[in-house]
Amino acid sequence: MTINLLQTPEYKALMQSHILQTIEYLFNKNQEFAVACEIEDILFTPELPQDIQSSFNDTVLFIVSGYAFESASVDKEYFTFEAGFGPENFGATVTVPLLAIKQVMLGENPILFNLSKYEREKIGTGVKKKKTSSKSSMEALLNNPENMKLLKKKK
Repeated sequence: MTINLLQTPEYKALMQSHILQTIEYLFNKNQEFAVACEIEDILFTPELPQDIQSSFNDTVLFIVSGYAFESASVDKEYFTFEAGFGPENFGATVTVPLLAIKQVMLGENPILFNLSKYEREKIGTGVKKKKTSSKSSMEALLNNPENMKLLKKKK
């Protein structure tokens, strides 16, 4: 019987520590970044309105800059920040388990990949998983016209 090494408790602990240390390093360098996360494992407080929730794909990219960056914090289990959503800029605190972060990106460059799966504990209701196909983090990034403008400026 073959063991999937990327799903062992030892590898998950290693990956969780790596994600924590990477985010702490970016904070120490005052460097804004983006995280691609599995939406089913994210907790929004207060819960987002249904029209906003339904607009998310299975994987969502959060650009952690400006106020979101200033409000961000990380501990050994969770990455947390405040953000506004939708046309009304509905404010919510976003709480992401570290192992639900699949990528960390600086601009267009992924600097961290996480292939382990987060096994959900009961931290709240979170957002129900939308029944759509998974998209890559770059597709999620390009799905937002505002992000396209940012990427075009860098070329």
